[in-house]
This record gives sequence, C-alpha cells and structure tokens, in this order.
Amino acid sequence: MNEKKSTVFEPAGPGAAAPHAGLIDRLYETGTLADEEFARLIDERTAEDAAYLFGRARERALQQFGTEVYLRGLIEVSNYCKNNCYYCGIRAANTCVKRYRLTKDIILSCCRRGHALGFRTFVLQGGEDPAFSDDDICDIVSAIRGEFPDCAITLSIGEKSRGSYQAYFDAGANRYLLRHETADAQHYGRLHPETLSLENRIRCLYDLKEIGYQVGAGMMIQAPFQTTEHLVRDLRFLQALRPEMIGIGPFIPQKDTPFRDQPAGTASLTL
Repeated sequence: MNEKKSTVFEPAGPGAAAPHAGLIDRLYETGTLADEEFARLIDERTAEDAAYLFGRARERALQQFGTEVYLRGLIEVSNYCKNNCYYCGIRAANTCVKRYRLTKDIILSCCRRGHALGFRTFVLQGGEDPAFSDDDICDIVSAIRGEFPDCAITLSIGEKSRGSYQAYFDAGANRYLLRHETADAQHYGRLHPETLSLENRIRCLYDLKEIGYQVGAGMMIQAPFQTTEHLVRDLRFLQALRPEMIGIGPFIPQKDTPFRDQPAGTASLTL
C-alpha cells in the first residue's frame, strides 16, 4: 500500500461476490492469517470484500457480545501534557490550546451526574499532566471507588512506572487505556520525540496486564508514514498482547501540530 492510499467504497449490491471470501472465511474460522494474506485483504480489498467481511464480523460480535450496548462516562480530566507527540493537539509545545485541569470535586460531581444517568463505567482521561501526582490520582480513584462501588474505573493518563500502575490498581482502578499507536519501532520514532519509545510503551502495557488491569491498546489508521506492513505488525502485536479493549481510529490532522498538512485517515480502511 502506498503511504497515502485512500479508497472509498459504496455498499455492495445483493449477492455480490467477494473476491477474497475464502481468506475472510478462514480468518473467521481460525482467527488469523499469514502476514501476506492480511496484507492482501488490506491492499486488494473491494466493496464486495468489505461487505462480506463486515457481515462475518457482525456474526462474531453477536456471538461474543449479543445486542447489548454498554455506555462509558468519559471525563477529560486535563489537557496539559508534558509530551510532544507530533500528531497530538495537546502536545506541550502547542501554545494555541486553552489549557484546563479538573479538580477532584469536579471529577466527583461528573461521576455523580453520570451515575444518576445510568453510567456504570467512568473513564478518567487526560494528557500526561505532571500536576497530578500518584497520590492525587490514588486519592481521586479511591474517592470514586468508595462512593460508587458498583462502577468500573478506567484510567487513560499515559505512560507511568509499574509502581504507579500498581498504586492506582490498589486504590480501585480496574481498567487502563493506552493505545500502542504503532507496533513498528522505526515508525513509532517518526511519530514521537526521542524521549518516547515503543519499547517503553510495550513495557507499560505488559506491566498493566500482569498487575491485573483490563487493558486497552490500539493504533491509528493511515498515520503519517504508515504502510501495510506496519498494519500487519499491529495485528500481530494485538494477537500477542490479547488486550480486553482495542481502540482503532483514523489519523486526524490537527492544525497546530507538525502533521497539520498530512491527509486524514479514511473510515473505510479503519472499518
């Protein structure tokens, strides 16, 4: 796949034959393909393939989850961040963004409102904000756990030490979201400053798994410099990690970042 390839599909007509139906059926039955077969499904996909693949995926989803939909209460606790990831709008070097940081009282008030509305999972998400110490995070998590013992608490606050993750878990956090973004170290280096590494990101994910969190990973689709081989490597990494949650979304350029002029990822490839 060319780095900027983009294909938009219209729905396939009834009875349309999918050229790669055999590969899709084998993926459905076994849960895996060879690297070159994954690449063929990505590079040679057609509208008919997409329709057939989505149908088989829907069958699998219904087997695993039924028709229930679970709502999560997402609380953006801070948009301060110490990092300078080249794609991110809240990167530290962005002087155009209006910064904010929620207090413990505001976070708890959000949880109370969400609980009254029926939410039973609260996600505390933010940049890697140095103003929130481990003690602060533990205090907030413990307060939520004490007031809402029937709820799951998910954190999405970036790379931390194993000791920090253990402290949050002991305070009452159940889940942690930390997308790996790309499983290729060289590609990772083209998306992040030298202070960040894929090696450390993977260390974080396995620390979280070993501690006992339900873990979320995932990648950007059509991020700058991404190739089909990178996507196949992402799939292999997810097969090895076996996270409980996978977040996959298209790259979206932000006007105040170094990647402002890069094309956005497409919904069709993301799906």
